[in-house]
Amino acid sequence: MRGLTPGYLIRRLGMFVLTVWLGATLIFIIPRLAPSDPVAAMVSRLLAQSGSVEGSAEMIEAWRARFGLDAPPLIQYLRYMRNMLTFNLGYSLTSFPSEVEDMVVRALPWTLGVLSIATVVSFVLGNTVGALLAWRRTPGLVRTLLPLSFTFTAIPFFMLGILLIYIFAFGLDWFPVSGAYGRALTHNWNWEFVKSVIHHGTLPALSIVVTSMGFWGLGMRGMMITTDGEDYMILAQAKGLHPRRIFWLYGVRNALLPQFTALALNLGLIAGGSVLVEYIFAYPGMGYLLYQGIVNTDYTLIQGIVFIMIMGTALGVLMIDLLYPFIDPRITYETR
Repeated sequence: MRGLTPGYLIRRLGMFVLTVWLGATLIFIIPRLAPSDPVAAMVSRLLAQSGSVEGSAEMIEAWRARFGLDAPPLIQYLRYMRNMLTFNLGYSLTSFPSEVEDMVVRALPWTLGVLSIATVVSFVLGNTVGALLAWRRTPGLVRTLLPLSFTFTAIPFFMLGILLIYIFAFGLDWFPVSGAYGRALTHNWNWEFVKSVIHHGTLPALSIVVTSMGFWGLGMRGMMITTDGEDYMILAQAKGLHPRRIFWLYGVRNALLPQFTALALNLGLIAGGSVLVEYIFAYPGMGYLLYQGIVNTDYTLIQGIVFIMIMGTALGVLMIDLLYPFIDPRITYETR
């Protein structure tokens, strides 16, 4: 590696900007393809609750003007892009006057604190199991037992979540059914509150770890099988290096490169991937907030959350691209 070249950095930043722009444009267009009107839907819910709303037609027009939905689509798009560039996510259509930014700030720590940790734990366990399955020196008994950890991979994580609730919440009464912490507790980071958060977050995290580690393991197993026949592996064995050093520094280190790219994508998309898990457990994270926005046709809330997901994914991929040569010195930023 000869350092980060300006040409490579410019190309990667250009791809980052293009990805974010295309993603932001799509999330502007897609919600507007739905036949429903978010303001009319909001007034309809008021009608269902109270039975009648005086001046509903005038209210709809006033709210459409307030949120800029009466402007031509091009004007709406330009305003939207300006707001996204300044990270002004606007007001929620269904929870006005709450701002989307404040709603995201309240929900994001729960997603990062539990589901991101679950993804990283699944990544570490799955890759370790996959590498051991492909390693020739792994004992036969261990090689026989390890595939059992992939048993639940074929089950969707939300289905496993329902099963975990049935067994451990209703059956054994070991864990709570829903929520992020006990109802009697206030949001204060003392030991009782932290213990309650861990207690409530165990089942959602477990449903993701158990069902996703198999995918990491299968991918890592294939990469390790390919790596095991490389010349540097044979040379390391001929030198008489310790098997543990060959396994971790020569085998796992080189086989992990594609897995790191997948990890960056998974961490960026974790808010969207956790929608059903957070809905089942009523967990107040980004996924549950996105579900509420979709159900209520809340354009601004959907756009704000998905824009953050796009930014997270694009930033993750950019960081991995820039860090690759530090992970594997064989990779260079310069063209040959």
